[in-house]
Amino acid sequence: MDRFWTLLTHIHALAGPSTMLLYPLYASVVAIENTSKVDDEQWLAYWILYSFLTLVEMLLQPILEWAANSCSSGRGNTHWPIFPLQLGSKHSCHDAYRLQLQIRRKSNENAAEIIKDALSRVLVYCYPLAGRLTISPDKKLAVDCTAEGAVFVVAEADCELQDLGDITKPDNGIHGKLVYEIPGAGNILEIPPIVAQVTKFKCGGFVIGMCMNHCMLDGISAMEFKNSWGETARNLPIKIPPFLDRTILRARNPPQIEFPHHEFYEIQDISNTCQLYKQEIIYKSFHFDPEKLENLRKKALEDGNIQKCTRFEALSAFVWKSRSQALNLKPDQQIKLLFAVDGRSRFDPPLPEGFFGNGIVLTNSICSSRDLVENPLSFAVKLVSDAIKMVTDRYMRSAIDYFEVTRARPSLSGTLLITTWSKLSFHTIDFGWGEPVVSGPLGLPDKEVILFVSHGKERKDGINVIVGLPASVMKTFEELLQI
Repeated sequence: MDRFWTLLTHIHALAGPSTMLLYPLYASVVAIENTSKVDDEQWLAYWILYSFLTLVEMLLQPILEWAANSCSSGRGNTHWPIFPLQLGSKHSCHDAYRLQLQIRRKSNENAAEIIKDALSRVLVYCYPLAGRLTISPDKKLAVDCTAEGAVFVVAEADCELQDLGDITKPDNGIHGKLVYEIPGAGNILEIPPIVAQVTKFKCGGFVIGMCMNHCMLDGISAMEFKNSWGETARNLPIKIPPFLDRTILRARNPPQIEFPHHEFYEIQDISNTCQLYKQEIIYKSFHFDPEKLENLRKKALEDGNIQKCTRFEALSAFVWKSRSQALNLKPDQQIKLLFAVDGRSRFDPPLPEGFFGNGIVLTNSICSSRDLVENPLSFAVKLVSDAIKMVTDRYMRSAIDYFEVTRARPSLSGTLLITTWSKLSFHTIDFGWGEPVVSGPLGLPDKEVILFVSHGKERKDGINVIVGLPASVMKTFEELLQI
């Protein structure tokens, strides 16, 4: 049924070309069979029909979009499934949501209205975002496609953008006011899948603060949705229509758990780091320019234990090792590194273009603090590299089946979770006023999370590593990052 309404709303892409291809063939056959008719009359009739269909298309397109939206509304009891790869590690509000800011220095008086109107139109195609999270009859997280819509808020600030200070550094206290928080929401079921706030500043600039449900979308899907939103605001066709069929990631029947899934394994905190995190948490951003990243990669290769590594592998291993050293963990403390790998091209067959959901899988490395700290950097790099190689179609299907059987969630105890935004093109989203000056996350969702984001407007100036650590630990960590 979803495919029918998608087809219906794209009728303009089918009617004209079909007429162009089929009617001339029909006219030619008729002309051959009945030589008494003049070919010119046949072709004139063809052009009249084509022009008529074009006019009908222009008149009916808004009606068809409304009809598709209305039918989405009618699916109030239809559940859109959220399968294991879409599930976050926690149930709290902020951990399950992606908070993002887009800052623009130029605007016009109608900016909020244009953005709001575009959101209402793009949700016709991405209708699950207009629903609400629920627990299905079989006790699974799902989306009830109620067509209640997104939450959209317009705010005005009594200051200028420059008064925000360095907007590239995470500051939940200040930046948090730029993303609307649903009053009284205690869990993710009480928050709409998408919440947007446009804040206007005295200087004429504005900020779009967005809160999106990470259970429903990974970074790539969120990026494609926001690009579609921007294209709609500029009255352009959507380049990548969403592929909404989630059943391609359902568990197998019967389930087949073929691998150990340590990403779900809960580690005992024998080093009592929870006491450390009762201190004031300091947030800092560390810049690794291309030269520093290349030096780090060479450092990982210098002992000859590994033959190759990527910059991501070297940086992830280096940060993991440095953080563990700074926390002064007990030698026997088990520690885990978690990070996401895009599985879209790793599934067999690959996920379709525009897949609307989470095509990522969490992979992991586990070792003792002693092994990580005392061994050279190449040791940690190999752990990261092996974790990436582990992600195959069989492994991902096994992870889905593992969750189906156990209902486990990835544990962050004794864990560092690295999340990477460096390859996500949020900075290209254009609502009609050009690309944003700054686009990035509001802050870090958990103390166990470190964020990699691109540095510089061209995204070619290296990586910023955003970290939050206890005050007594941050100084040591900063010293360890000097290479």
